[in-house]
Amino acid sequence: MFHTFIFICLWHLIDGVKIVSVMEGDSVTLHTDIIVSKVPRYYMSHIEWTFGPEQTYIARVRWRNEETFRYYYDDRFRDRLQVDNQTGSLTIRNIRTTESGLYQMYCLFTTESFNVTVYAHLPVPVITRSESPSVSKCVFLCSVLNVSDVILSWYKGNSLLSSISVSDLSISLSLPLEVEYEDKNAYSCVLSNPISNQTQHLDISEVSQTCTDSVKCHSFTEAVIRLVISAVVGMATVIIVVYDIRSRRAERSGEHDHTS
Repeated sequence: MFHTFIFICLWHLIDGVKIVSVMEGDSVTLHTDIIVSKVPRYYMSHIEWTFGPEQTYIARVRWRNEETFRYYYDDRFRDRLQVDNQTGSLTIRNIRTTESGLYQMYCLFTTESFNVTVYAHLPVPVITRSESPSVSKCVFLCSVLNVSDVILSWYKGNSLLSSISVSDLSISLSLPLEVEYEDKNAYSCVLSNPISNQTQHLDISEVSQTCTDSVKCHSFTEAVIRLVISAVVGMATVIIVVYDIRSRRAERSGEHDHTS
């Protein structure tokens, strides 16, 4: 289906800042535009990397007498950083969602910035049947828990029917779908973010069977209710008739006694 897409990492440039999207747990390399072999060594005596708005130092590389010395800081990254001594590019292994943010590289003649967004792995949406006010239609609910920066959508074949999005962490996200009980189209619910998606298909045979059962159940219930109402009305009618007959007999008996 056309809406199925998976990318490991996305790059683009906005106002001089490279925008990087990556999946949690993956490795990502922040590629600089530096080629050490083509830059005078004087200008490449050192490279520094910082992270976050506080510009906390996380890595530093120095060249002395053709030797390369690497220094790594900040315990949150521990042994997961690596700086390339040819380009100064920074590799982060097993990246975490808490490590989203601004990374900056500094050297004597240039500065480069990277805005990194780390996306969590997406859960598979869950489809359940909900109550429908119509006897000829079925309502299905597609739901996910604990998600952020995602879009939840219903598709009929390749056509988008409806969608809902959330940016901040949401405890629950749900989207309903109403279909005719004899509908034979293919439906799917898709949870997506900019670099991945999870799809749950709605079984057409399940739709037909579930909705047919619902209609049968509704019809049976309706028939039972009508039968009960008819029985109650019938009993009430009998009671009224009996009461009326007894009342008339009592009146006639009273009139006869009074005449005597």
